[in-house]
Amino acid sequence: MTQKQRIIFCDFDGTITVNDNIVAIMKHFQPEGWETLVKQVLSKEITIRDGVGRMFALLPTSRKDEVIDYAIRNVKLRDGFRELLDYCRKEQVTFLVTSGGIDFFVYPVLEPFDIDKDRIYCNGSDFSGASIRIVWPHACDEHCHNDCGMCKTTIIRRYPREQYERILIGDSVTDFEGAKLADLVFARAQLIELCEELGLNYKPFESFHEVIQGLEETR
Repeated sequence: MTQKQRIIFCDFDGTITVNDNIVAIMKHFQPEGWETLVKQVLSKEITIRDGVGRMFALLPTSRKDEVIDYAIRNVKLRDGFRELLDYCRKEQVTFLVTSGGIDFFVYPVLEPFDIDKDRIYCNGSDFSGASIRIVWPHACDEHCHNDCGMCKTTIIRRYPREQYERILIGDSVTDFEGAKLADLVFARAQLIELCEELGLNYKPFESFHEVIQGLEETR
């Protein structure tokens, strides 16, 4: 029997990075009404796409340079990320970044790691109007009705279970639906609770060194 090709779908905010960059931006710039929107997204009162779009619409484009500079400078990468990428290249594991984050900080932060742009999925941004507008190049397909913004399940479904061992690495609400489709989940924070609740096959992690160890143990 032919061995399945391993493929990793890795979240960015709170996973590749230690902090959640969207929340960090909002906390720093404090636009009126942002806290309510975050709570509504986390409680699923509103969709991720609606919430993130409305949060950034609170920020004027006149502050574009400040927002971008803060977002990039504020990032702290999780320990072991480069080693995980090296491991994936050595073991021929396909590594995709599937991020609900925004292009203006995701691309610059990942640039030193030589990840092909076509393997980075994230939301876009438009600074041409009075306020920041988020654009959604990877919206939900006909199988997903959660209005995700950057739909992780749509990306995952492009890699059939019969051919791929689908591995998800994540931490939060944007990873919940994708985790249900994965063969193996590396989880932290809120995602651990979901995996426990649904009985999903998961391993907890805090650094990517633990992910590498888990990948070796499950070869």
